[in-house]
Amino acid sequence: MAATTRPDPRPGSAAAGSPVVITPMRRRHLRQVLRIDHQVYPRPWSLGLYLGELSTTDGRSYVVARQGTEVVGYAGLMVLAGDAHVTTVAVAPAHQRQGLATRLMLVVVRDALAFGAERVTLEVRASNRGAQSLYSRFGFAPAGVRRAYYVDNREDAVIMWAIDVGSPEYAERLARIEAALPTPSVLQGVRSGDGARVEGAGGRA
Repeated sequence: MAATTRPDPRPGSAAAGSPVVITPMRRRHLRQVLRIDHQVYPRPWSLGLYLGELSTTDGRSYVVARQGTEVVGYAGLMVLAGDAHVTTVAVAPAHQRQGLATRLMLVVVRDALAFGAERVTLEVRASNRGAQSLYSRFGFAPAGVRRAYYVDNREDAVIMWAIDVGSPEYAERLARIEAALPTPSVLQGVRSGDGARVEGAGGRA
C-alpha cells in the first residue's frame, strides 16, 4: 500500500483525531467502498459482487471503518467447513499507514472465531511485503504460492495460513496487537472479543 498526501479535511469527512468507528458493511456504504476499491486494486470488485456477498449472511463478515461520515477502509471474510478466508482488506490511500488495516483485521479475525473457524487463510501479492508483515503479526505464515494468480500482471500470490486460532495463545496474540493501538476503535454492531455483538460501545479493535 503506497501512502499518499492527505487532503485537507472537509466538513463531514475524516479528520485527524476522529475516532475510528467499525460497523458492518451496508448497501449505503458501497459507493465509498467501490471508490476505494478502484483506487487500490487493479481489478476492483463490481457492485453486484458486493451486493451478492452482503446478501449471503451465512458465514460472511464484511465491515467498514469510518471517520466522521467517510468510509476509510473495509475488510471481508467468509467461513466454510471450519476454515475462514479473508477475502479483502483495503484502506483509502490518504489514510494508509495509520493502523486501520490492523483494526479491521482484528474485527474480521474475531468474527472468524465467532463463526467457529479453526484456521484462517488469505492470498497476498508476492511483492506486497508490507501486507505480508501485517499478516505475520496475526500469526499468518506462508504455506504455498499460486502462480500467476493476479491476472492484471500475472504476479504470484503467496498463500498464508494462521492455524490454531482458537487457542489461548492466539487470543493472547490478538490482545497484544489490540493493546498496541494508540487509540480505541468504536465498535457498532460488530462482535467484541468474546463473540458478543457490541452496539454503540467503545472497545479496542
